[in-house]
Amino acid sequence: MEAVTEQRVYSNRYQVTHLIARGGMALVYRAQDLLLNRAVALKILYSELSVDATFVERFRREAQAAANLSHPNIVPVFDWGQDGETYFIVMELVEGTSLAEMLRRTHQLTASRAAQITAQVAAALGYAHRSGVVHRDIKPGNVLITPDGQVKVTDFGIAQAVASEDHLAEAGSVMGTATYFSPEQAEGAAVDGRSDVYSLGVVLYELLVGRPPFVGDTPVAVSSQHVHSTVPPPSEFSTTVPPDLEAIIMVALAKSPAERYQSADELRADLMRFTEGQPVHAAARDGSYFGADVTRSVSAIAPAERTQAVPVATRAEPRRREPRSGVAGLVIAIIVLILLAGGGFAYLRLSAAPATLAVPNVVGQDVTTASATLIADNLVVGTTTLVHASQANGTVIATVPKAGKSVKKGAVITLTVSQGPAPVVVTVPDETGKQLSVALGALQQLGFVVKVDQVQSAPSAGAPNTILTQTPVGGTSSHKGATVTVSVLASGATFPLPDVRGQTTIQAAASLGQYGLSVSSTTSSACSNTVTTGSVLRTVPAAGQMVAAGTSIELVTSSGVCQVVVPNVIGQTVPAASSTLSAQGLTLGQVTDALPTDCITPGTSGEITSQNPGPGISAPYNSSVDVTVCP
Repeated sequence: MEAVTEQRVYSNRYQVTHLIARGGMALVYRAQDLLLNRAVALKILYSELSVDATFVERFRREAQAAANLSHPNIVPVFDWGQDGETYFIVMELVEGTSLAEMLRRTHQLTASRAAQITAQVAAALGYAHRSGVVHRDIKPGNVLITPDGQVKVTDFGIAQAVASEDHLAEAGSVMGTATYFSPEQAEGAAVDGRSDVYSLGVVLYELLVGRPPFVGDTPVAVSSQHVHSTVPPPSEFSTTVPPDLEAIIMVALAKSPAERYQSADELRADLMRFTEGQPVHAAARDGSYFGADVTRSVSAIAPAERTQAVPVATRAEPRRREPRSGVAGLVIAIIVLILLAGGGFAYLRLSAAPATLAVPNVVGQDVTTASATLIADNLVVGTTTLVHASQANGTVIATVPKAGKSVKKGAVITLTVSQGPAPVVVTVPDETGKQLSVALGALQQLGFVVKVDQVQSAPSAGAPNTILTQTPVGGTSSHKGATVTVSVLASGATFPLPDVRGQTTIQAAASLGQYGLSVSSTTSSACSNTVTTGSVLRTVPAAGQMVAAGTSIELVTSSGVCQVVVPNVIGQTVPAASSTLSAQGLTLGQVTDALPTDCITPGTSGEITSQNPGPGISAPYNSSVDVTVCP
């Protein structure tokens, strides 16, 4: 980020202070919103593109598409406008770093961290796809990471509604970044949400091995590989990629959209299974790594750019992860089998073996190898004691008698076996009320195993994908490897509608958007003596009623104060008139003395002879009534 020399103010409101980045279509600045006194991100279209109506329209669509998306993992758009010949978009300023910058620093991420980040991006895309928007340019540079680990997707610069029929890209050209193109995008064919699934698969691939699946000297060469070339499994470049995560990647990168995950939500669900240690659906697919995808021509790549077809290679089946079991149970089972199988064998050899022998040194061996060694030397494996130690699980750390000790044939040798280091005591943080993705990252970073329970309704206001309860509760002492169970609303679950009364319509839309709710295009208004004009008076359904994510909420706004009927205070004293008017929502205004001719009745001194407005007239709530009084 670099400071700008000329701190220009756009539309008399947004003052640029620093240049953040240069994109394919625009410059991104840090700016100060002078009206609301807050820092924002200002995206300004390049001046040479502002004269091109097609580019301006594409830029406008970015604002329109993003402004309609309200999701915790999507950077919100606040405003869009024009200052002279300059077009701009105002977005939330996300403090943190981009995924591209993170990759440049670390080269590659751990499997767990990569899966967590990708799952949050998939959550954002799933929401956008349900709203009819395809991103079309998913790449590390468009994924931002906040300091607390939350992921936010930005730059819907070439996104367009799935149902849109007018295509803004020129004929024979494809908008996007070639490294992350889907095959159908590289061909210039129509795309849907499954194209974003492919691009996100490329991003996950790069996070794990430090490079994308296809590289080339030109964008044309890279896009051609997406269409024609076989995707090399990530394990070819890194042996640390877990088989289940590799299976997920290869399903996402299937050439044919029909062979991929059919939605970003489906991809996210498999990623969550991986992070929770559950079997993933990708590993259970037949041919999940490689499908019988048909090679097609690249209509959007000109022949002069020397695109070459590469035959589709036959691919192998995905590797599957074997189920794991507890170390202690495994050790005991192995020992029992060895005792049963080896006992008779040792007995048969006792008569032919020497009368005494030295105990072999099996310290440092795994318990299976150690037991086999002892049995081969005509010794019997006795009881096994499991203890916590610095050695790896299942490693023999001592024997009784010790190694080298002279014993008789058939002597019983007891083993002391390591269970690994003692559990590290950790305080469980309180994650209630936080986003599921953020809570998962925090708990897993502390070494906890997270189990997610989905509930069908929330007793109090709880946004979708927000932690409702957790067990153990925050502040409890536990240890690494322990399970923390959190509950969130299931898809389609109901929760009480939050109260947005008194908020502006923009504030209410943002608040409802955090709960996965949308604002209805149907609006109405009513008078109110307590809510300012234009603010939300009530909602339909009413606050507190049970709703589900995706419900459209109608906002009823205040049209201003209500009218009241002026009461008759003639003949009353000033104090009595003040009380009468106050009871009707009015105030006593100017009090003047009446003319002597108006006070001819004996005993009328101090009584009101006239009022303005008069009795029965309608007046605004809290307005005043002037009176004349006999002196």
